[in-house]
Amino acid sequence: MNQLKISHLTVTYSNGFHAVNDLSLEIGNGMFGLLGPNGAGKSSLMKTLAGLQKCSSGTMMMNGTDISENPDYMKQNLGFLPQDFGVYPKVSAQDLLHHIALLKGISNTSERHEQVDSLLEKVNLTGFRKKEVRTFSGGMRQRFGIAQALLGNPRIVIVDEPTAGLDPGERNRFNTLLNAISKDVIIILSTHLVEDVRNLCSEMAVMDRGRILTAGEPEQLIAGLDGKIWAKSLVQQEPETAGYQVISRQLINRKLYLTVFSEDQPEGFHAVTPQLEHVYFKTLSQNI
Repeated sequence: MNQLKISHLTVTYSNGFHAVNDLSLEIGNGMFGLLGPNGAGKSSLMKTLAGLQKCSSGTMMMNGTDISENPDYMKQNLGFLPQDFGVYPKVSAQDLLHHIALLKGISNTSERHEQVDSLLEKVNLTGFRKKEVRTFSGGMRQRFGIAQALLGNPRIVIVDEPTAGLDPGERNRFNTLLNAISKDVIIILSTHLVEDVRNLCSEMAVMDRGRILTAGEPEQLIAGLDGKIWAKSLVQQEPETAGYQVISRQLINRKLYLTVFSEDQPEGFHAVTPQLEHVYFKTLSQNI
């Protein structure tokens, strides 16, 4: 069983901006969803965990090892799929995986061939192993990204906005792949897409302005809103209801719907079955 424990982590840039601000989390095996809007600090947290930048204060413990003091331990046990990654031109998927494997220290030829062949099959790219990665579709490129991240049998895999720009079919195939590999390792899924967290993650947190605003199991967080989410359609220029916590305004079939959080039913509103989107928007609305 793997465990990542982050305690009071702060990342402050040279201009004084707190990208990560006194953040604490505990994450075990399985899929963990880190959900937040663009600019919430998710990528800064991922880069800090991956050792691409240093923290200003706090601790990060991976399986009992302080990775702030011993970054090599994390490098040896980490698979990382950043939001954007470049590839060498005119290099096939197979050759590029062999090259990355060598960079990760997999020097034994037979072991390297076994891992590369196995991962190409796992991500359903065996038939494209001799094709240049730069010619891959978005979904194929992300599947290749997971293959390179899994080289060396990591204990933790970080994927940053992995389905951004993918069509629905590619997103489903990619999510199925992530789910299949999440049983024996920690996978941190950093995203602003509520749907990905709802479909994949047994644990999650909502992050904004460098802080964790709420964390837990998605179903428990949703259950906490039972009987407290209400909505109504607004006619043109109708004033919004004052005195209630507005969590979203959404166009549905060209009608504007107002959704609020309230312990009691507001006049003119109807009850809505809570969804993870309501958890997300309510949490963010409290942080404005």
